Amino acid sequence: MLQVSQLQKQYQVGKISYPVLKGVSFTVNDGEFVAVMGPSGSGKTTLLNCISRYIPVDDGKILLDDMDLAVLDENSLAEVRNRKLGFVFQDFLLLDGLTVRQNILLPAIIGDLVTESVEEQADHLCTIFGIDKIKDKYPAEISGGEKQRTAVARALINHPLLILADEPTGNLDSKSSRAVINSFEQARTALSATIFMVTHDSFAASFCDKVIILRDGIVWKTLVKGNRERLAFQDELLGAIREMGR
Repeated sequence: MLQVSQLQKQYQVGKISYPVLKGVSFTVNDGEFVAVMGPSGSGKTTLLNCISRYIPVDDGKILLDDMDLAVLDENSLAEVRNRKLGFVFQDFLLLDGLTVRQNILLPAIIGDLVTESVEEQADHLCTIFGIDKIKDKYPAEISGGEKQRTAVARALINHPLLILADEPTGNLDSKSSRAVINSFEQARTALSATIFMVTHDSFAASFCDKVIILRDGIVWKTLVKGNRERLAFQDELLGAIREMGR
């Protein structure tokens, strides 16, 4: 599904180069829910922006279903972003002038892909994520958790290969955070979605199959949940965070 190999990225400020990603490698398999954690400055957001190619990479490969995103031109990237990648952002990025249902349909509208079956898919997503009763409301009329669930549904409307989520619970209270994580789990169960999430929240990460921990631009440790209970996995995550702090 997603294979990142020896990814490198540095920023240039004047004559000084600041390396941020220093040969990052990992794999996300079909249907996996994977999180990336790490302290501020570890390269989490840069990694996400490199995978989506919103910033160029200096070296390395980013293979999405065997297609190397690192070498695509802007037109090819635009098509990949609209049809093969779904995005969920911390700040929702819903359009205030559109209803919940219209916001969900937006990627299909942009890609001129709206058909009767796509509209039925939008209604189906509303039902899956428990927002069918508010689908005719506007973003200003719904809660933060409902906005984020709308954003998850929007990310899925074009049946993407991969959902990229940037701190999706960062602006939410614990109840809304749980609702959003439940939405990701439903997306994986009901729609076989593959999710790659950047987060600082060990609670959110504990629902994942695998957690990649970045430190100083490298993969410091990868933790796999396996068959363990969520709380046991969260304890291991917290233990790794404490170890990294030392």
